[in-house]
Amino acid sequence: MSIRHLDALFAPSSVAVIGASLRPASVGGTVWRNINASGYQGPLYPVNPRHAHLDGVPTFARVSDLPQAPELAIVCTPAATVASLIAELGARGTRAAIVVTAGLDATQKQAMLDAARKHTLRILGPNCIGMLVPHLGLNASFAHRDAPPGELAFVSQSGALVTAMLDWAGSRGIGFSHFVSLGERADVDFGDMLDFLGSDPNTRSILLYIESIDAPRKFMSAARAAARNKPVIVVKAGRSAAGQQAAASHTGALAGSDAVFDAAIARAGMLRVNTLQDLFLAAETLSRFRDNRAERLIVLTNGGGAGVMAADAAAAEDVPLVELDADTKARLDQVLPANWSHANPVDIIGDAPSARYVAALDALVRDESSAVLFIHAPTAIVPSLEIAEALLPLASATPRRVLGCWLGDAAVADARERFRSAGVPDFNTPEDAVRAVSLLSTYRRHQEELLQTPPARSATRPVDLPRIRAIVEGVLTSGRELLTEPEAKDLLAAAGLPVVPTSVVEPQAQAAVEAAEALGYPVALKVLSHEITHKSDVGGVRLNIGSAAELHEACATMLARVGEQRPDVTVQGFTVQPMVRKKHAHELIVGASVDPVFGPVLLFGQGGVAVEVLADRSLALPPLNTPLALSQIARTRVARLLRGYRDEPAADIDAIAQVLVAVSQLLVDVPELAELDINPLLANHEGAVALDARVRVSAARPAGAANFAIRPYPQELVETFVWQDQLLTLRPIRPEDEAQHRTFLEKLDPEDIRLRVFYSRRHIEHSELARLTQIDYAREMAFIATRIGPQDAEETLGAVRASVDPDNHAAEFGVIVRSDLKGSGLGHRLMGKLIEHLRERGTQRLVGTVLRENTGMLELARSLGFQESDSPSDPGDHEVRLVTLDLQTAAESQP
Repeated sequence: MSIRHLDALFAPSSVAVIGASLRPASVGGTVWRNINASGYQGPLYPVNPRHAHLDGVPTFARVSDLPQAPELAIVCTPAATVASLIAELGARGTRAAIVVTAGLDATQKQAMLDAARKHTLRILGPNCIGMLVPHLGLNASFAHRDAPPGELAFVSQSGALVTAMLDWAGSRGIGFSHFVSLGERADVDFGDMLDFLGSDPNTRSILLYIESIDAPRKFMSAARAAARNKPVIVVKAGRSAAGQQAAASHTGALAGSDAVFDAAIARAGMLRVNTLQDLFLAAETLSRFRDNRAERLIVLTNGGGAGVMAADAAAAEDVPLVELDADTKARLDQVLPANWSHANPVDIIGDAPSARYVAALDALVRDESSAVLFIHAPTAIVPSLEIAEALLPLASATPRRVLGCWLGDAAVADARERFRSAGVPDFNTPEDAVRAVSLLSTYRRHQEELLQTPPARSATRPVDLPRIRAIVEGVLTSGRELLTEPEAKDLLAAAGLPVVPTSVVEPQAQAAVEAAEALGYPVALKVLSHEITHKSDVGGVRLNIGSAAELHEACATMLARVGEQRPDVTVQGFTVQPMVRKKHAHELIVGASVDPVFGPVLLFGQGGVAVEVLADRSLALPPLNTPLALSQIARTRVARLLRGYRDEPAADIDAIAQVLVAVSQLLVDVPELAELDINPLLANHEGAVALDARVRVSAARPAGAANFAIRPYPQELVETFVWQDQLLTLRPIRPEDEAQHRTFLEKLDPEDIRLRVFYSRRHIEHSELARLTQIDYAREMAFIATRIGPQDAEETLGAVRASVDPDNHAAEFGVIVRSDLKGSGLGHRLMGKLIEHLRERGTQRLVGTVLRENTGMLELARSLGFQESDSPSDPGDHEVRLVTLDLQTAAESQP
């Protein structure tokens, strides 16, 4: 379930409190007092057989006695009563319940869910504080205070943090659209809340406190959708091992790797912060300064010490300070005294009158590539409020370029309030202000990953999937999970990855010598055993062997050393490979593993034998394309070396990225893949090659598209067909199609566009094209019909798309074909493909709104079995028609 009946939970027309009482310090008593005093305007029904009235409100003994079915019920009764109450409420027609009751065991919780599911009744909790909706005056909780109305939504897995945050935010005048305690998340979870709040008009930003995620694909799908509409900011507990253990103990769920959670947050376009203070800091910044694109900072201050503090904070947060150019310095020289700092931070001296502040700020905001942090310490020269009033015309101009920091308390309180009321971001300390700029920069990077446009797919070596399957099945059939080094390299080569040539020989020195002479000295010698994973740990690796005599000695020494270290293993032989000598080479690691929560994960970092010590790595969720792989590489320290320095040339980073993309594809193609390490991957300006690899497979099939947190490209939906004597491809759209899709849309007649989107348009922004081409296949679909045009370039002839609601109940469609192909039957073929797909995924209805004058579309809809009616959104003029197809009934009626 998802957002179904959540409107009844968060905007109920009536509320019943089951277990309401007047008993002090009881949950039922506190909930009743809160909701009765909160100003909620709908009917309230207390239910308790021991009272006739509560605070003058008629009280009912049982649910069956209520005069009507409450849309929302708050259950505050013992655990043993919850399931039967939910069943009774559902039968009466109640749509949602908040179960604040704690202590339900697994059997009781399942009985509660079974009772609710029968009536599609939604449950918040159990074991939760409840929730507040301040703009409705609704306090359905046992929290100790109300929340003022505002535009922030806060959703917490921890009830204790709900009450603490209420207190903390209340003292700072921070208001909320919704304040929600999820409790044990038996039904309503983070994914549901993101879906609901992502489209809620009263919510400007969404703040989450998370300890664990239960449904990662649902969470990621909802998060990506919400993050496109508004900022989503997350505090995730469990950064340390101890914290993860405590979180698991607290929630009864696996917390998963914290680094993997970071990767998921970045991929979803959200922002993660470390503290509750940063949560509000980020919310304030994103709400007031979100459109500022500056990556660099200029500090303007009336005190040198404050400027130094800001500069130190900028260095710590990796926020670059602008080096003032000659023109800027010249402008400042004209308006500032001779002893100004002549550098950034710009110190205009403590005796500055208001006019000096204005003149200096005017000179600095002309640099549109930078943001300006204004820091003021109070003086007796000019009242702070006067300075604020003088600066506001510049500081409040849009797009926002200025951040404020009024140091002090009472002396600057009015000035600080004046800035805030004008919408200028304001911070209490220089460190907070710089931290906010850093968080904004991170948020922008995550949003760019969410909306980035990959280039057209470049040619890569073909993948030999039958060979890969044969290797994997052969290993599993033999009762093993670990591939030998030759098997691992064979698998990588079949996947199109560059590997070093490797010969496998018997465990005899002469056999190794013959292989070395064929390959050419120097060579590397490695032990081959099904039971040895890390060969160097047992003396099973020898490098730079330059002669037959040296190789004879190495073989004897290696067999002896392995026999001493691991007498329990059987040595099958040796592997011999040429030493790869690449100038300016870097040792890297590329890996894959399976996280218990988010599923398959990709790793990149600095490799070699000290990989664990260096701990220079970044993680990413598959599927990857080239831009996402490049972004993953850029998040490591070794990336700076790969870009080149001094006389060291830059490595072929695109080749490294293609290795990551190929491993990502392996995780799709080989569900049995459990672990993979390419270490080292040797890379320089000429390319990249895998020198060693370790692969583990599992019959449990932990990888594969079904286990991805983000659904990969649905290749199985691609088909070709002959149309008008030419071969067309009908496939789901993909991010790489942006340029091609722009060309398609630009060739459409303006009238065709008007009939499709109800208004004319001449230009399509990159962000909108990204949304059209980078879709979430778990909740929407777009099929395009393409053919190979001139110069062997693919071109789009038509497109159909549907956006499915989170409950998979209804999908809204749109279809358009190239203007010169209207009436050719291509639209019918596109619609047929979409209808078939939606039926298979269980969607109930397909709906569309069509202008009455769009007779061609209406005729197409009728031919496909759609029913036509007046659109509820156009009750007066009847210019818009609603077409509806009952997908499942229509499917059942087909012969």
